[in-house]
Amino acid sequence: MAHTDPDPHVSSTGVAVEVTSRAQPNTRRPKIDGRRHSVAQPVTIRSVADEAGVSIATVSRVMSGQTNVSRSRAALVREVAGRLGYTPNPVAQGLKSGSFRTVAVVVPNLSNPFFYDIIRGIGLKAQAARYQMVVLDSNEDPDKEVTICRDVLRYSDGLLLISPRMSAQDLQQLAAEDKPVVMVNRAEVGVGIPSLCVDNSAAMLEIYGHLSGLGHRKVVYLAGPSASWQNDMRQAAGIQAQAFGLEVKVVPAGGTIATGYKAVGRALELNPTAIVCFNDLSAFGALAGLKEHGIMVPDDISLTGFDDIEFSAYAAPSLTTARNPKRELGQLSWTIIEQLMRGEKLLPTPMLTAELIVRGSTAPVRR
Repeated sequence: MAHTDPDPHVSSTGVAVEVTSRAQPNTRRPKIDGRRHSVAQPVTIRSVADEAGVSIATVSRVMSGQTNVSRSRAALVREVAGRLGYTPNPVAQGLKSGSFRTVAVVVPNLSNPFFYDIIRGIGLKAQAARYQMVVLDSNEDPDKEVTICRDVLRYSDGLLLISPRMSAQDLQQLAAEDKPVVMVNRAEVGVGIPSLCVDNSAAMLEIYGHLSGLGHRKVVYLAGPSASWQNDMRQAAGIQAQAFGLEVKVVPAGGTIATGYKAVGRALELNPTAIVCFNDLSAFGALAGLKEHGIMVPDDISLTGFDDIEFSAYAAPSLTTARNPKRELGQLSWTIIEQLMRGEKLLPTPMLTAELIVRGSTAPVRR
């Protein structure tokens, strides 16, 4: 059902995203013996063991929080470690224990607020579970995405792939890694990776049904990134839209403001009465391009986006779009990866739904 949203909720909740890095070794103060003084040396676990008169294994057990060391000896080790300024290397600890308390999140484009909203949902859950979150951007490069994922899995307990662009074969190889992996916004049969998705086709059909009800018949779809599963689903909905009496033609574009802007000229050559964009960012670009051509939205051409990022309600005119459940995607994806990290059996996860939001960028066709 369409929903008119003149004043959408704008979240004010921020999430601190922590990025794990190798801890830099601390140095102890040089000793002065009256004859010469030594060059500053890194403070290591051996330094603490020697100073406290215990074994390296004892220091390791104390610093990792194990309780099989006497209270007096543990107190001594902590006192010496504090005095020397020794801080355990979290990566080294993780390599030894097999647990880093860190989950990696890889996205194709951090400049898109859509992905940030998902990350924020993950971050709230991760923080509550006392996990750190490493966020990396593949810059829409499938090969770079593969390399990033393989590297980061070495120093994390699990991986959340948001809208991955890599091939099904690469996904299958990633699934063979000895770490939990979850996909968000992509369904791929036979790769062995659990996924969480939004029903893009149904939401896009709602957009087409809305335009058909306004009398539109000739529509151009500004397609998103070619490697995007979401784009495949949204583009396929254009074929089904023939049932509404629509003729939908596809113009390659992308998922950014710049690509939407550049695609306007080609779209206008097809004489549409409405332009449907892959996402809100490309719709913003199209809006600017149409204005440069002297075309008014929605008086001359109706325009729609997808995702309902926070800026969409404040465009001029405000953007008709589909509201993706971004925060819910993030929170549910964390639930799935946490279950996998615990070794629990996953329950079937239904597709989430996106809601049509009707605003000022669509109007009836001029007769």
